[in-house]
Amino acid sequence: MVASQAAVATATHAAPPSPADTGIPMALLELELSLDGFSGSKDDFTAFIRTVADNVGGEFLFALPASGLIENCLSIAVLRLGETEGETSPILFVCLEEEGSTIRLEHPGEATQDLKSFAESFVGVLERM
Repeated sequence: MVASQAAVATATHAAPPSPADTGIPMALLELELSLDGFSGSKDDFTAFIRTVADNVGGEFLFALPASGLIENCLSIAVLRLGETEGETSPILFVCLEEEGSTIRLEHPGEATQDLKSFAESFVGVLERM
């Protein structure tokens, strides 16, 4: 067997990478899976997100009307995941879509940089209390 064939044979029998090896924190995977369980309405949104954040070791920071900050979004819940190996806790946005029955996870981007900065300032105030 040639060296390249041996490498291919070894690779085909290897176990799938763990979430830590792929760079995806376990809390983020748990959050994504938990969010799939939403079957409520806009009235249930905030309570559901608070519960999910607690269950995955995250922190619910606040919720606010989207007011055009994120496309196709009625309300935004801002979360912070737990500390990950000395890195700062990531800020994430959970969006209630405009029809009011579907939610999705959004990572901060260029369009939401101001909201992310506000959330980080909010965390700074909480940590000083």
